[in-house]
Amino acid sequence: MTFDTYKLMRPLLMALPAEAAHHAALLALRAGLAGKAPVLPQLPVTLWGRTFANPLGLAAGFDKDAVALHGLSKLGFGFLEAGTVTLRAQEGNPRPRVFRDTKTHSVLNRMGFPGGGVDNFLINIEKQRQCNPQMIVGINIGINKDSSTPREDYAEILGRVLPQADYITVNISSPNTPGLRDLQRAKALDDLLASLALVRGAKHLLVKVSPDMALEELNDVVALALQHQLSGLILTNTTITRPENIPAVWRAEKGGVSGAPLRGLSTAMLKQAFKISGGKLPLIGVGGIMNADDAYEKIRAGASLLQVYSGLVFHGPSLVVDILHGLEKLLARDGFSSVASAIGADCQ
Repeated sequence: MTFDTYKLMRPLLMALPAEAAHHAALLALRAGLAGKAPVLPQLPVTLWGRTFANPLGLAAGFDKDAVALHGLSKLGFGFLEAGTVTLRAQEGNPRPRVFRDTKTHSVLNRMGFPGGGVDNFLINIEKQRQCNPQMIVGINIGINKDSSTPREDYAEILGRVLPQADYITVNISSPNTPGLRDLQRAKALDDLLASLALVRGAKHLLVKVSPDMALEELNDVVALALQHQLSGLILTNTTITRPENIPAVWRAEKGGVSGAPLRGLSTAMLKQAFKISGGKLPLIGVGGIMNADDAYEKIRAGASLLQVYSGLVFHGPSLVVDILHGLEKLLARDGFSSVASAIGADCQ
């Protein structure tokens, strides 16, 4: 939706329950209310043998069924990540399952991968790609709540989505699917990545990890990512910890917290992963990016690319333009000639 349209709609969207507001935003984007792509600063990033117009992407979870990618691409993103998609359609967890707090810019969700399943997803994403073949699109894959064979399910869905993906993210860090985070443990992750290696071919494969891992666990994940020649890690998913600056009523609620309270935790994990890998593993930073300063902090902590989601909830589509113009100024202020030259600057 255009910035002016969003300003008009914002009071209504904020008056709606969080999930209803999200669906309304997707409908607006599908209806073509995004307008024309804004004029943006030149902030190219070269990664995986291709050039991203800028480092700012949309995180998974916003467009789970790949129904609004064309509209979202008009907001100025350098890339988009659709999903999380599962093999079979499922309802997800009972409602209400998404909560937002405008005072602290925080979100709590326990969605549980709701969606129409991979068959429906592939129909949708093919249509969206026809509208805009130039989009760089990642696909985030997960498993159904009732899955008894996670390795096999991940391998099957990976094979199904390969033709439509520029890269694929294996989501093993959502706290809302029972047992999913157990796949981050060294032996389970090693077995999973070995299984996926038989399917992925030359496609770029990433893993999205939790911000709640101990340092030893993160060491194992980075080592396995390098061993299995992953194309990168995404740091991080939501946290099951309860930061002090969230609504008190959320402390007894199940689910993962995102938004501004997640920023420090996710950035610290990002910096640790960069140091552990010696800068050899591309990292995508996500979690609590609300402005250009937050985005720049993640680049300096080791992120080659960035993703936002919760920031859009509170700031609307202008967030993309604001961050990119702000990044341009921050890079120039500190004497960096490109995004690449600033990556990991705070990890020296």
